[in-house]
Amino acid sequence: MLEKIFIQSFKHNGTLHRTWCDAYIIKKTEKIWIVVTEHALVVDYNGRKWTTKEPAVCFFYPDKWYNVIAMLRNNGIHYYCNIASPSIQDNEALKNIDYDLDVKVDNNFKYQILDEHEYALHASEMNYPTNLKNHLENTLQQLIKEIKLKKEPFNHQYIYQLYNYFLEKIHN
Repeated sequence: MLEKIFIQSFKHNGTLHRTWCDAYIIKKTEKIWIVVTEHALVVDYNGRKWTTKEPAVCFFYPDKWYNVIAMLRNNGIHYYCNIASPSIQDNEALKNIDYDLDVKVDNNFKYQILDEHEYALHASEMNYPTNLKNHLENTLQQLIKEIKLKKEPFNHQYIYQLYNYFLEKIHN
């Protein structure tokens, strides 16, 4: 049976940003957590509740400043990448700090950087240190290189293999 967990995203000032319920760990090592969500309940900081529309294979790293959500849509796999602190897991949830900068990647690997205005606003409001801002911006550039090179997890076949593994495990 797969381990079920919550995923919690916070902001730099410690406030809870978003929680995903009903996530399942399909792989956990010292370097990565691979988690699948399927029609998961999501609760936003303002209490708004919604359910994810499509299944997703999510990649969280204890040593990387981003995470990746691969969404399995009718027209193929799309990726949503969050610039975020390395993830940690405690007794409550898998947790990270969301730093607003996001990269949306379509099925053909065309990408778009999102939320730069929100990042600038929060960096100012929450007084991100200069070294943190430099690190986040360098991480964004490194992530874009990995997308262009189609390095895992940016591999459609790999995502389908992981999702099929999840389906086998969840239905047994």
